[in-house]
Amino acid sequence: MSALASLFTREPAPLLGVDVSMSSAKVVELGRNRSGQLVLEHCALEPLERGWIVDGNIEKFDEVAEAVRRLVRKCGSRTKNVAFALPASAVITKKIILPSGLSEAELEIQVESEANQYIPFSLDEVSLDFCVIGASESSPGDVEVLIAASRKEKVQDRQGLAEAAGLKPVVVDIESYASRMAACRLVEYLPNRGQDALVALFEIGAMSTSVQVIRNGETLYERDQAFGGSQLTHMIARQYGFSVDEAELKKRKADLPDDYSSAVLRPFVVSMAQEISRALQFFFTSSPNNRVDYIVLAGGGANLAGLPQEVTEQTSFACMVANPFEGMESGAGVKSMKISREASSYLTATGLALRRFYQ
Repeated sequence: MSALASLFTREPAPLLGVDVSMSSAKVVELGRNRSGQLVLEHCALEPLERGWIVDGNIEKFDEVAEAVRRLVRKCGSRTKNVAFALPASAVITKKIILPSGLSEAELEIQVESEANQYIPFSLDEVSLDFCVIGASESSPGDVEVLIAASRKEKVQDRQGLAEAAGLKPVVVDIESYASRMAACRLVEYLPNRGQDALVALFEIGAMSTSVQVIRNGETLYERDQAFGGSQLTHMIARQYGFSVDEAELKKRKADLPDDYSSAVLRPFVVSMAQEISRALQFFFTSSPNNRVDYIVLAGGGANLAGLPQEVTEQTSFACMVANPFEGMESGAGVKSMKISREASSYLTATGLALRRFYQ
């Protein structure tokens, strides 16, 4: 295949999951104890300045690479193998049906032939990979195959970032796939192990919020909504006359005037809950469903005071904040108290780190 880095290949060796977003870089490393329980070995977060990452593109390569180097030093891991992810907008995915029993070489030929129909670029310009999902339900005797393709320069950016930070890239994944992997592990902690539960996952980023509705590990609906945590930063700047950069810094340090909670935070929480409710309405109008069983919030904006309660009030659905480290033992170098406050930010990085164990 023409892939520079596999979108699906897993490595059993120790692996760092590194998630680079517009506002921060996060790293997670997982292990297992003797009983097979997952162990959070290392994790850390490093803020990124505005403009370094724009729409998933690395605009300030040297600065981001240095931030990733600081991130790895901060977490204390000596592991070099790393899994990165591309935003879903940078990857074309398509499920196809192929005959079962094909050899790997025959699968590659068939996938490349099929890919020409769905990818609007020359195959010479893309990194292409595939994985066999399993037997096709609609076509007995055939298998369902997932094709994933991205422009080579997108993959090379992540590959180069890893190498510039002194790491060895072994997996390039898709952000939404990684976050879904971590979320599906959490679904098993729901009543009846989450069987048949309809779960709406909202990852609240700086500029946008991604929505995935999941049932039994399958994504039924996926969409990005144009609202995120940066809107709170702009509200702070307008309210108190700060620059945007100053407002962001004060927000991160919780160094804000006494009336912040009532004058700025509360109205923003209400507005965000309304956006979440509207996003669910888009799902309901495009599917036979008119309710979900659970709403799960993740990302940097998920921990806003009162947000889960406000979402439940406006939607009438149970709402909770994701803790991707639930059910894990903490390693000696992990500051559990601090990590618990930031846990929802690590969902995608945790999904990347899980690639070590799950095929």
